[in-house]
Amino acid sequence: MKFYFPDSQDLVSPTYDFVNDEYSPYRVRQRDDVYAHQVVTPIPYDGILVSKAVVDGSVKGSGKYSSPQRERFYRLGVRNFFRLPEACATIGDCGAFNYIDEERPPYEVDEVMDFYGRCGFDAGISIDHIIFGYIPEESDKQPEDAWITRQQISLELAEEFITATRKSGAHFEPVGAAQGWGPQSYAHSVKQLQKMGYRRIALGGMVPLKSHEILSCLRAIDDIRSPGTGLHLLGINRVDSMEQFARHGVTSFDSTSAFRQAFMDDRNNYHSATDSYTAIRVPQVDGNPALKRLILSGNVSQAEAIAAERASLRALREFDREDTSIEEVLTALGTYESLVLGPKKKSYLEVYERTLSDAPWRICPCALCEKHGIEIVIFRGSERNKRRGFHNLTVLEAKMRSLTFG
Repeated sequence: MKFYFPDSQDLVSPTYDFVNDEYSPYRVRQRDDVYAHQVVTPIPYDGILVSKAVVDGSVKGSGKYSSPQRERFYRLGVRNFFRLPEACATIGDCGAFNYIDEERPPYEVDEVMDFYGRCGFDAGISIDHIIFGYIPEESDKQPEDAWITRQQISLELAEEFITATRKSGAHFEPVGAAQGWGPQSYAHSVKQLQKMGYRRIALGGMVPLKSHEILSCLRAIDDIRSPGTGLHLLGINRVDSMEQFARHGVTSFDSTSAFRQAFMDDRNNYHSATDSYTAIRVPQVDGNPALKRLILSGNVSQAEAIAAERASLRALREFDREDTSIEEVLTALGTYESLVLGPKKKSYLEVYERTLSDAPWRICPCALCEKHGIEIVIFRGSERNKRRGFHNLTVLEAKMRSLTFG
């Protein structure tokens, strides 16, 4: 089972100064900053997935890349741009979430072929159009006309795509994209893609589905799946179900959820092998919009906020050196939290106490926790938050490695 990490230009600066919260004046972002596969070992994924929409932008606007980054990506190719080791694989897709509101995908097969071929991807997924709807097998409900149209568009583009790859002698592996709204419709897509000649098929539009619904689809696909066909789950990370998924032909998946939980989830920010913890929020006074509004409106003193912010960081670092108690840290955090959140919002202090009591970063073997200590669980700015996301990827990698797929 292979795990691909979707690229969103997530890098960290190895010279970032955590005490003063500042970058080196000599830092050049693309040259000096590093990806997860450069700062943790073992590498926490088998490969990366890069979307054309992320690199080039789409109907929603520009992508994650600046113009110089985009030019560099096309000039160096995907492997050199990411400084990938030989063991890491690459797969490209179109980023269908970016054009989900359109009637048709905004790309032509030729330009997608050019993206995959010119950038040197190992594999490329055909253009698809997401169907966000699910009808259980036992239901009498009929699919919407738009869903049927989107499936047909995806299949037509997949046929055009594989025909073009054969004609051009493309060096990347073509991967067919299957869309559906239930077990039989997914099975229909896979059957048609196999007829076209695809032996690797990506199942899209399953992100909102529950694990048992995904399994229902996989069981239906089993009835028509050729022995040599491997399945990829787009955007799915269900470690607890991966062994079951593997028994139904799933050989790879991609997901950002473990990474993004580090700074998007309200509670489960720091993962361990058996649990998850809430990161400790110490926002920067000048970087927190809500706090800035309170200061500008005169409801919070800026000097008081800065003093409370510094006191919180000082207490956390003293705690990590075992120079102060949890109670002292919680007192400092509570003072700052009362300014940031105000009296009406729910306090995090209770869950912070659990994070501090267990101190999971002290026993974590990953290089980031060993190097940065308590900074890794402080929810504050992208340098700490992304490192915590990279740490979460190492936990996911270890969990995947412990599974048996026999």
